[in-house]
Amino acid sequence: MRLKLISCEIFFREMCLAASRSLNFVDVEFLPKGLHDIGSAGMLERLQATLDRVDDAKYDAVLLGYGLCNNGLVGLQTRKLPVVVPRAHDCITMFLGSKERYLQYFYDNPGVFFMTTGWIERNDRGELRQSSVSYKSGMDLSYDELVAKYGEDNAKFLYEQLGAKPTHYRKMTFIELGIEPDGSFEQRARDDAGQRGWEFEKIAGDFSMIRRFVDGPWNDNEFLCVPAGKRIAASFDESIIKAE
Repeated sequence: MRLKLISCEIFFREMCLAASRSLNFVDVEFLPKGLHDIGSAGMLERLQATLDRVDDAKYDAVLLGYGLCNNGLVGLQTRKLPVVVPRAHDCITMFLGSKERYLQYFYDNPGVFFMTTGWIERNDRGELRQSSVSYKSGMDLSYDELVAKYGEDNAKFLYEQLGAKPTHYRKMTFIELGIEPDGSFEQRARDDAGQRGWEFEKIAGDFSMIRRFVDGPWNDNEFLCVPAGKRIAASFDESIIKAE
C-alpha cells in the first residue's frame, strides 16, 4: 500500500522507525507538538487543512497519528481517501501499546505525568506558543515574565495558582520504547521529577501498536477506519471515536 502518514511530532522517532521497517510505501508529514493546546477548533482547522492537501491520486489511505486529544479530531472530514485513526484519548495509548494498558496504569497511579523522548526533545512549541490557551491566559509565562507584566505581588499569586508546577501531579513516569540512543532522556525526566518533588518511575513502552498502525491491517478494536466522505466524532464509550 501507498500511505500518507500525518502525525504529531511527538512521535517523530517512533513513526520514522516504523515507516522504515514497513512493507508499505509511507510518506510522513509531521505537525508541531502542541496543537491540542490551541483549542479544539484551532487543532481541527490545522488538521483539516493538512488532510485536504493530500494528493488522493497518489495514496491508498491516510494515517492520522493523533488521539482524540481534547476533541481536536471531532468534526474532521475525510475527502476521497479513507483515514485510519488510533482509538486513543491521547498519545500515551500508542506509547503503552493499548488503551487498556493505559487506563489500568492511569487508575493505578493517580496524579501521574507521562514523559517520552518526543515530549522532551520536542518541548519547544515554537510557532504554536502564542496561539495556545495557556499563553493567552498567562499560564505559559515564566515567573520573571509575570513580574514584568503584573508586578511582584500579583506575579507570586499567579505563579502559585497557575504556574508550571501543577499541584495535582505527584509522579512522573518515563516510557522507554527501546529507541533511545542513550540514557540522557531518562536522566532529564528523572531530574525534572526531582526538581518538582515528584516520584519517578521508568516503565517499558510497547512499540507494537505503532507498528500495527503503520503496517496494517487495522483491527477495529484498536483503529477506526473512516470511509471517504465521513466525519470523525467522539463516541463517549470505550471505542472513543466513531465515523458519521
